[in-house]
Amino acid sequence: MRGQDWVERAGELFEAAMFGGDASALDQSDAVLDAVEAPLSMSRGKVLHVRFLNDREENSQELVLFERAAELYKRLGDVSGEADALFWIGCWHQVVKGDGVAGAPYFERSYALAKSVDDRMTMSYAVRHLGFADKDAGHFDQARERLTESVTLRREIGFRPGEAAGLVALAYLAAETGDTSAALRHLDEAQSVAESCGAKAVSGWIEQARTLIRP
Repeated sequence: MRGQDWVERAGELFEAAMFGGDASALDQSDAVLDAVEAPLSMSRGKVLHVRFLNDREENSQELVLFERAAELYKRLGDVSGEADALFWIGCWHQVVKGDGVAGAPYFERSYALAKSVDDRMTMSYAVRHLGFADKDAGHFDQARERLTESVTLRREIGFRPGEAAGLVALAYLAAETGDTSAALRHLDEAQSVAESCGAKAVSGWIEQARTLIRP
């Protein structure tokens, strides 16, 4: 059902409760309105996150929106939606606040929920950021395993821009652990993937990485 359809349905239920005396329509209205609000909260939160990435100006409303989405999706029984929202809560802590330790439990819960419904897109995001937390903690083997899993998941579902981004992350990890040749191979592969799908932003990340990772 499209967003406008949900709104129209809520209006119909209001009429049924207000004028038709159907008390059950009130509970139905709650569910319908939750189904409208949850994805809207997610979308607004994601927009604020990208704005943060662009200007590095924190907006606490981002966290509020993701927490609200998680609450609503859980109430609706939407496991995939809840997993996605939990990932973004973790992202707020790790990326915006720079606290990977605080973010990790949200990524772990997100991954577990997503795996339970075979939501490999959300799994790929959650395990990627768990890999970042491992890297920051100096657990490089675990980080490599998780970042590799993220790339594999993204290949399986055809998420090419995400695959390229994942290869860039592996390149940085390889460079940090002293394997420059592997890092450059990852960047070459990332560039090929990014060019094949028009991921211009990721191509920019690859160019930046090449200036930092040299033979």
